[in-house]
Amino acid sequence: MESSNGKPFERKARLSLNLDALRAEIALGEDSSRQFQADLRNGDSLASEMAAFANCEGGTIFIGVADDGAMPGLSREEVGRINQLISNTARQGIRSPLAVRTENVALETGRLVIVLKVPKGIDKPYFDKNGVIWLKTGADKRRVNSKEELRRLFQLTDQFHADELPTKAGIDAIDRLRFRDFLRDVYKRDLPENENERLRLLRNMNLATDDGRLNLAGVLMFAERPEWITPQFVVKAIRYPGTTIHLTDYLDTEDFAGPLRKVFDDALAFVMRNLHKVQAGRGVNAPGTPEIPELVFEELLVNALVHRDYLVSAPIRLFIFDDRIEIISPGHLPNNLTVDKIRAGNSNIRNPVLVSFVAKGLLPYHGLGSGITRALEAWPRIDFKNDHDGCLFTVTIYRESPESSGKPPANASASSKSSGKTEERLLALLRAYPTMTVPELAEALGRTTRAIEKQVARLRAEGRLCRIGPPRGGRWDVLR
Repeated sequence: MESSNGKPFERKARLSLNLDALRAEIALGEDSSRQFQADLRNGDSLASEMAAFANCEGGTIFIGVADDGAMPGLSREEVGRINQLISNTARQGIRSPLAVRTENVALETGRLVIVLKVPKGIDKPYFDKNGVIWLKTGADKRRVNSKEELRRLFQLTDQFHADELPTKAGIDAIDRLRFRDFLRDVYKRDLPENENERLRLLRNMNLATDDGRLNLAGVLMFAERPEWITPQFVVKAIRYPGTTIHLTDYLDTEDFAGPLRKVFDDALAFVMRNLHKVQAGRGVNAPGTPEIPELVFEELLVNALVHRDYLVSAPIRLFIFDDRIEIISPGHLPNNLTVDKIRAGNSNIRNPVLVSFVAKGLLPYHGLGSGITRALEAWPRIDFKNDHDGCLFTVTIYRESPESSGKPPANASASSKSSGKTEERLLALLRAYPTMTVPELAEALGRTTRAIEKQVARLRAEGRLCRIGPPRGGRWDVLR
């Protein structure tokens, strides 16, 4: 038996399966890494199976095994014929050729099972001889039919990156003041007045195509109105009451659009205004410190904006609950990255153009792979979920409960259905929004203005609430 490059297989590369190990593998059934074939006679069919495995994570084809797991096996003559078919297919039926491994396992009947190991490809995407790209989907395979899937395959092998995609915007969509300031601060040069010179500069900076269109990175960082060109790449933020998503009840909501720096600044401000502050021994008029360090959200928001999958047409979602904050980014972790690896500081550049400009000071940035570790050092109570099937990556930052931390409670629910006394929910609202008026409080809490006025008067008399500044333009201060 020869490899696909015509060289004999080395003994050290053999799979070394015995009959018990083979039975254990077969007992697991077919899935995205195992395929059963009672016999093989069609090279085209074999090429599609091998290409599908190589385009994903690799896998094993057990030849001489029926779909139900029975093992009729193969005669020695059949093994010789199939081994030759495997060699020819790996070498000639797939582009690029694959280096596969085989091993024959003897059954008790004297017949054989061929164990064909197809590695994860290093030269993706792999085509069959008809030019079709195949992917594994569970135990089955399917054709790649969409441009998005094809782009993703090229992205996995660093042959293509989403932030280099051309858009419909010409270079006139650039925010000239923003771009001028960037050139002056980073490159110490002026913005060219001549349009042809500006286009040449943008091309050299890898922000525009040869035909004069901005690519996605150019739009996201320097377009005057990126949301007019790519409306799906925004941040949608909601502050929910309680600990679950509500269909209609929320305390605060906003969509953030614009150049990347503006989206970052606005999203960070949304988070910080919805965290409660800790006085930490300061006077009642002192601003206090956030319950979770601002650095945590700086790092995680930068990570979401720079490393999200821009091939997925969806916004970043930012949810704030009483007990946690969630940042949900489109796209699972790329390539071979895992949650454990990113916790250890490993990284993979999905959008190299964006990363290169962010590293020049476009956003707060402290080095590739360091953002997650810096956030964890500042606040260890962070979890990460890599949802491969849902194509999502979720970061959950847990807030400390008032009982365990001694801090004032988080923002209370504005819904009249929420549990707890109305006065406690009133105080929670005023902690989050100290400039709310009595009519606004009444509407939020589902009470009459007169009822809210009585509660405010009682809270002030009890020393739990005080007014700072004039009736118009002042603010409330909730006291411990």
